[in-house]
Amino acid sequence: MTISVRDETVGSVHPPTVGLIGQFGLLAALASSVGLGAVGGLVGLGYAVGLWILLSRALQQPGVRWGPADTVTLTRAVLTGGVLALVADTLAGADTPLAALVALAAVALAMDAVDGQVARRTGTASPLGARFDMEVDSVLVMVLSVFVALTLGWWVVAIGLYRYAFWLAGFGLPWLRGYLAPKRWRKVVAATQGIVLVVVSAGVLPVPLAAVAVGVSLAMLTVAFGRDIGWLWLTRPKPLRQGDLQRVA
Repeated sequence: MTISVRDETVGSVHPPTVGLIGQFGLLAALASSVGLGAVGGLVGLGYAVGLWILLSRALQQPGVRWGPADTVTLTRAVLTGGVLALVADTLAGADTPLAALVALAAVALAMDAVDGQVARRTGTASPLGARFDMEVDSVLVMVLSVFVALTLGWWVVAIGLYRYAFWLAGFGLPWLRGYLAPKRWRKVVAATQGIVLVVVSAGVLPVPLAAVAVGVSLAMLTVAFGRDIGWLWLTRPKPLRQGDLQRVA
């Protein structure tokens, strides 16, 4: 596997490689400052290499171009990799550097409001950017839900699993892969998940109140997915009946 920093299709640098280097740097900084362990380091490195492979392949597709908003999302992805490494270390039994974990997650979450604005103002919105942004959001929420589950119980992981369960179900039920128009309510619900999980991760709420907050957040997510699934069901392509075939003929 050859890693090149230069790429003529996207400019003077190869963004996935910049992200890979940035992820290595963040993991090294965490190791020297808060004592990131071997498990967290290995998980973080695996995440970094996987991100590099996926982005590199995406940029090889015809017509795909890297925009300034994608650089913001890449920064969020690197920060998310740091959160993932710290949570992996926690699952391995290490002490959690809570301040570092919450700081990385909070900055990554705050930057979620930036990349979309940059894309719109520069006129560089693209399918790659939208998909990249969604996947980074999904990974961050999944990782935070696992971390919060260590305190509140594994039911919290349902928040992180919802999106992946919906995606997997689409392979068996193709109508679930139908088009969903952008909705402000959907964005509000998605943002709520991250905010609630970061606040609960910080440990600033009593456990009963934290459980209520996460429970309400999960309920909102359930309603949002339920509405989308209902809409996709109602608008799914209908199979042609015999009479329909005769009329077409």
